Amino acid sequence: MQTSPAVTRQASPAPPAPPNPAAPSPAPAPPPRSAVRRFGLPTATALVMGNIIGGGIFMIPAAVAPYGTVSLLAFAVLTAGAIALALVFGRLARRDPRTGGPYVYAREAFGDFAGFIAAWSYWITTWVSNAALAVAAVGYLGVLWPAVGRSTPLAVGCALAVQWLPALANLAGTRYVGTVQLVSTVLKFVPLLVVAVAGLGSFDPANLGPFDATGDGWLGGMTAAAAILLFSYLGVESAAMSAGQVRDPERNVGRASVLGTVGAAVVYLLGTLAVFGTVAHERLVHSTAPFSDSVNAVFGGSWGGTAVAVAALVSMAGALNGWTLLSAQAPYAAAKDGLFPAVFATERRGVPVVGVLAGVTLASLLTVLDFASGAKAAFDTLVLVTTFTATVPYLLSSAAQLYWLLRGARDRVAPARLARDLTLALGAFGFSAWLVAGAGYAAVYQGVLFLLVGVLVHTVLAARRRA
Repeated sequence: MQTSPAVTRQASPAPPAPPNPAAPSPAPAPPPRSAVRRFGLPTATALVMGNIIGGGIFMIPAAVAPYGTVSLLAFAVLTAGAIALALVFGRLARRDPRTGGPYVYAREAFGDFAGFIAAWSYWITTWVSNAALAVAAVGYLGVLWPAVGRSTPLAVGCALAVQWLPALANLAGTRYVGTVQLVSTVLKFVPLLVVAVAGLGSFDPANLGPFDATGDGWLGGMTAAAAILLFSYLGVESAAMSAGQVRDPERNVGRASVLGTVGAAVVYLLGTLAVFGTVAHERLVHSTAPFSDSVNAVFGGSWGGTAVAVAALVSMAGALNGWTLLSAQAPYAAAKDGLFPAVFATERRGVPVVGVLAGVTLASLLTVLDFASGAKAAFDTLVLVTTFTATVPYLLSSAAQLYWLLRGARDRVAPARLARDLTLALGAFGFSAWLVAGAGYAAVYQGVLFLLVGVLVHTVLAARRRA
C-alpha cells in the first residue's frame, strides 16, 4: 500500500529566533562530577592513614605500659578487627560507591532514620574531634614556641589558625586536599618509622618489663589495654566516607581502607615496641613524653622533645586536613536526600563548601569556649561523647552488611563468597561493639543523650519535608 506524499512530507523547521541582546546570559553550568579532580589510590590511602594517625600515637606507649607487654597482643587483636572493618567498608563501597559511606549504607539497608542517625553521630564526632586536635596541637606548639603557653589570646589564635588553614585547603578543592594529605602523611610516616627502626636497633629486652604487669591475669590486662587502644583506629572509614571523590571507588575504597589501616598498624606496633625496648618499664609507666625519651635514649642528648613536637604537629595537621573534609561529607550526603538542611548540599570544586565552613566554625567556637571561658569540663565531656558517637556508624555499617548477607539478595551478595563475607561482617560488628564497650558507661550514657537531640532534629526536618 502506497503512502501519500502529503503524509510523508515533513514540515520545514522554523528559523531560529534572533538572539535578544537585552536578555540576561544564562549562568554557567557547574562542572560535571567527572570533571572534578579525584583522589587516586595513593591519596585515598594517605587519607585513611592520616586520619587514623593523629596525635595519640605519641602517648600510646606510656598509656598501655602499666599493663605490660600483653598490650602488644591487644594491638594485634585490634588490628585484625580494624582490617575486618576496612574490608567490610570495601565490600559496601563496591555496591554503592557514593559519598557518605556509613550514612549511605545505613540508609539503604534500614531507611531514613538509621541513615540520619549515622550522619548525625558522625558529623558530631568530626567537628568535636577537630577542636580537640587543635587544643592538643597548641600544647605541642608550646614546646617550640614557649610564648604560646604563657598567653591565652596567643594560644586561642594559634588554635584557630590550626583549624582554619586545613579548612582553606579544603575550600580550594579536592586537588589541594589530596596534595596536603599525601605530603603530610609522608612527613609524619617517615620520621615515626625511622624512630621505630632506630629504636628496634637499640632494643634491650631488659626494658620490656613483665608480660602481665597488673597481676590480674593476661586476659584482663589485654582487655584493659584494648580499651585504651580501641580508638587508635578511628578513621578506617575515611575512604568510604569520601567515595564520591575517589577515582574508581568500587576498587580503590576497599584497597585504600585496608592499606591505610595496615600502614597505621605498622607505625603503631613498631613505634610502641621500639619505645618498650629503649625506655625502662619503671620509667615508661610515668613518662609524659615516651617518644622523646626513646629518641634521647637512642641518639643521646635532649633534643627528643623538639623532634617529637615537630612530628606531632605535622601529624595533627594532616589529621585535621582529612577530618575537615570528612566533617562535610556526611551532612552533604544526607542533605542530598533531604535528611539534612539543603544548604549542606552546596558543592564547589568537588568539596561541600557549607559543610566545611559549618564544621570549622563549630569547632572554633568550641575551642574558644575551652580557652576563654575556662569551660574545660564541658569540653572534656564532649570529647568523651565522641568516643561513643564515632562507633555508631561502624555498628550500622556492619549491620547493613550482615543484613544484605542474611537476606541473600543476589544483586548484592555473591553466593560463592558468602561464608567469607559473613565472617568478615561478624568480625567487624564484634569489633564495633567492642569499641562501644571500651568507651565506658559515662560515654555511652552521654552519647545516647546526644543522639536523642538528633532524633528531635530529624523529627523537625521530616515534618518540614513532608509538609
